[in-house]
Amino acid sequence: MSAERKPVLMKGNEAAAEGAIAGGCRHFFGYPITPQNEIPEYMALHMPDVGGVYLQAESEVAAINMVFGAAATGARVMTSSSGPGISLMQEALSYMVGARVPCLVVNVCRGGPGLGNIGTSQSDYWLATRGAGHGDGRCITFAPATLQEQYDLCRESFEVAERYRHPVMVLSEAALGQMMEPVIVQPRGEPPRPELAWAIGGERHGRKRRVINSLYAQPPDLEAQNLELAELYQQVRREQTRWVEVGDEDPEVMIVAYGIPARCSETAMERAAEHGIRARLVRPVSLFPFPHEPIRRWSAIAPHTLVVEASIGQMVDDVRTAVGDQSEVSLLSVLGGLLTTPERIAAEIRRIVGR
Repeated sequence: MSAERKPVLMKGNEAAAEGAIAGGCRHFFGYPITPQNEIPEYMALHMPDVGGVYLQAESEVAAINMVFGAAATGARVMTSSSGPGISLMQEALSYMVGARVPCLVVNVCRGGPGLGNIGTSQSDYWLATRGAGHGDGRCITFAPATLQEQYDLCRESFEVAERYRHPVMVLSEAALGQMMEPVIVQPRGEPPRPELAWAIGGERHGRKRRVINSLYAQPPDLEAQNLELAELYQQVRREQTRWVEVGDEDPEVMIVAYGIPARCSETAMERAAEHGIRARLVRPVSLFPFPHEPIRRWSAIAPHTLVVEASIGQMVDDVRTAVGDQSEVSLLSVLGGLLTTPERIAAEIRRIVGR
């Protein structure tokens, strides 16, 4: 990130869209749903500026299948939606995993289940980290906590998706999508890219015909494909596990949170320090692959672990797997589209450490 470039005040959804354009996105297919509508709106306005294509599909099902078709040719393509729409995209996402086709999906999470409401939430954690439809596939999933990080992750996700030939999801939140912050943006010039050896496009220039599909009718062939995916996910764990950690080096309590709750937790740690409580925050940036190692390491020091989520408790399962029996795990849930507060988190910190 260049220190010479001046920050631009942007809405979070706009930052996601601009980051994708800077990352080389030249095709967007989507369907409106609150609270992510500024993304397709921004793409409709700015795609012509870079010679790109914007198309509003007739449904989320149509949009993700358009993404599949364009991505199969090697195009950098994305869609965005929120929980109900992401649910409708699961079948095609599974096909894309099986066919090894990269793309970017931005999920601006709203309250659920069902129609729920348009309030901020993290209740799509299971969908985002265990999802990508049926079968043994799942999305590589990143979760921003600031608008700058949202921009950067959307910009970078195309490189990640192409490196592993796999869909990438950026799991945002309604609050991140609707708030405004200064963002340092990069030039939109499309990065140079070699010809993708797997991309389809017919027989031309002496090139042999290529085929992309996710159908492996013979069990040994499908087993080999699934084992290849399993090896890929191990590589992704080695190369893409990301987290941020701040706080005391000898914590009494470790806080694990991502997104907006993580931002509130940093302030809560300052409030807890006023009561003499030492705390450390581990913030996952990659939700899959999940950063088990730093959580396991700090849980061996901190006798208490507090998971703060804007859900009924979904990430807490991954935290418990990492912690084992090294630390006592507590959960603070914030539900219904409500925003957590530093005061509430600080009060919970004091409660679990007995002060």
